[in-house]
Amino acid sequence: MKTKVLLIITAFVVSTSMFAQRSVRIGYVDMEYILENVEEYREANEQLANKVEKWKLEIEGEQNEIDKMRQSLLAEKVLLTNELIAEREEEIAILEKEMLQYQQDRFGPQGDLVIQKLRLVQPIQDQVFNEVQQIGKNKNYDFIFDKSADVVMLYAEKRNDISELVLRAISRTRKISAPKKSSTRNRFDDDVEETEKPITEALLERQEKAKEAEAARAKTAEEKRAEQLKLREERKKAYEARRKKLLEEREAKKKENTEENGNE
Repeated sequence: MKTKVLLIITAFVVSTSMFAQRSVRIGYVDMEYILENVEEYREANEQLANKVEKWKLEIEGEQNEIDKMRQSLLAEKVLLTNELIAEREEEIAILEKEMLQYQQDRFGPQGDLVIQKLRLVQPIQDQVFNEVQQIGKNKNYDFIFDKSADVVMLYAEKRNDISELVLRAISRTRKISAPKKSSTRNRFDDDVEETEKPITEALLERQEKAKEAEAARAKTAEEKRAEQLKLREERKKAYEARRKKLLEEREAKKKENTEENGNE
């Protein structure tokens, strides 16, 4: 952040000293606006939002199950042996640990939400950066800023916005929404587009690898989740069997004591 601020201040100091020699050409891009108009990003972002809701419901379901188990243990505690109580408490602790780990895996700093958001944005940001470099050189800009970046842009004339120019440039490889009509005419509306470049093999390969990596990660996560559920069911069945056996032994002993007292 400090580095960015320093760069901005330096840029404007340099530009001020240059005004006496020639006019300085400054432009900016609105990254948020560009992302909103890239259909691939918008659709993927909506899918991610649906995943997030699903993850939240899963965590909520796990929490409800743990709460029910705690309430059940509290209600049955007087009927259970210390050994059974310890087993139940251990089972609850394991489930709670798994739930917290799942929550961290999905929403933590290195979780799926952060990683998938980065995967959505990074390729488009890289492409925008490359196009901005090309536009800056071809149209003789001195400075091009990102309106959506950390450094606050306190004022910006619409005529300096080259976001539409960048959108038209990246539309060669991505599906772009129809630009919104604006009453303010941009000075770049009449710019002649450079010769269109075909989709490079490197870009296609990168997109394909990103999809494969995402599919592999999703598959691994689901397999891990399925294994956890399987282990949980096995522990639950083992606990229920042991609980049933201990209760049967207790009832048999009570019956035996009753018969002995009756015989006396």
